[in-house]
Amino acid sequence: MCTKQFHRNGLQTKNRPIRTPEWSHRSINTMSTFEDQTETTPTEITHQTTGNSMTSSSSRGAVFYFQCAVLVVGVVGAASNGLILYALVASKQHKKQLLIFNQNALDFVSCLFLGVAYSVKLCNIDLSGTGGYWLCLILLSDTGNWSAFVGSLINLAAVSIERYLKVVHHAWAQANLRKWMTYSAAAFAWISGVVFVAAVIIPSTAVVNGVCYTRRFFSRTGDDQMTLGSWRFLLFNVIILLVMIFCYGRILMTIRRQARVMAAHRGPAGSNAAHDQSHRIQINLVKTMILVCVLYATTWAPVCIYSLLKMFRLELTIGEYGLYNVLFIGYLYICINPFIYATKFDPVRRILLGLLSCNKTTQPLEVVNNNG
Repeated sequence: MCTKQFHRNGLQTKNRPIRTPEWSHRSINTMSTFEDQTETTPTEITHQTTGNSMTSSSSRGAVFYFQCAVLVVGVVGAASNGLILYALVASKQHKKQLLIFNQNALDFVSCLFLGVAYSVKLCNIDLSGTGGYWLCLILLSDTGNWSAFVGSLINLAAVSIERYLKVVHHAWAQANLRKWMTYSAAAFAWISGVVFVAAVIIPSTAVVNGVCYTRRFFSRTGDDQMTLGSWRFLLFNVIILLVMIFCYGRILMTIRRQARVMAAHRGPAGSNAAHDQSHRIQINLVKTMILVCVLYATTWAPVCIYSLLKMFRLELTIGEYGLYNVLFIGYLYICINPFIYATKFDPVRRILLGLLSCNKTTQPLEVVNNNG
């Protein structure tokens, strides 16, 4: 989000611009957001005049409460994702389920940057010199949390494909799926997120007269905005959702078929206990990831629809507070996500329950091993 910096008396700080792009000499009346790269926000939060900057009290109030709410989401999300990361390590699932661990690590970094960025926005720090430009580029333009968020979406698709191969094509996965492939997929999620965001943010971000402007495109025709918006919508909404639907649809059909086969072949003495346990863990993990995917599709659907409508320059009447509600619902994804792992993923739930009861879950296992 492009954030205008103020002195305490409400006037704009006058600093020498670090970079002065072509559009800085024209009137700039709105500010762009990370959620909507194809257009500036429909809300005229600030209005640039010849020397001073005036902001209506209602708009400033809406911005302030929105930033406070997102700050809370960032803090709660970072704390909860950090707790899930600890539970994954304590249960030794971070090696067995590397992409799941990577998913929570990306969400943790995204929440961390989100909290820091909105803390800086609330402080209205003066942007002067080289430090002001880098502060604008990394925090005020949401580069940090957006990079991690884009990486988490790519990683979510990788998790879906991995689950699909291990369940639907189990024999092939056992023979051909290697650890280096999983590590490469995890690294690709981080690298691709940073590269994609840097390619969008760096050319379109500048500090002008102490004000951070970001995602402002040089084209007068808006063709670059349309192109970026189209690719973003296609990649992060259509393609990723289609991958999730296909993979988990096939997984559910395979699990149902396996359940029927197991029920038909189960004799009076029962089936193999180890196989049943492995099958339950597989089903539990699949259900957990399906809920995560549904949460992403649900919370970000309003933002995606809004971005798509703005991309075609359709008139929207949701208003200022409606827009902030839409964006806030999207931010809730990375905050609610860890609670799904805490309640649905059995290894994580056991560790967290052990923390709540102040008992170490490893003690009973050690007793059993000693007796054996």
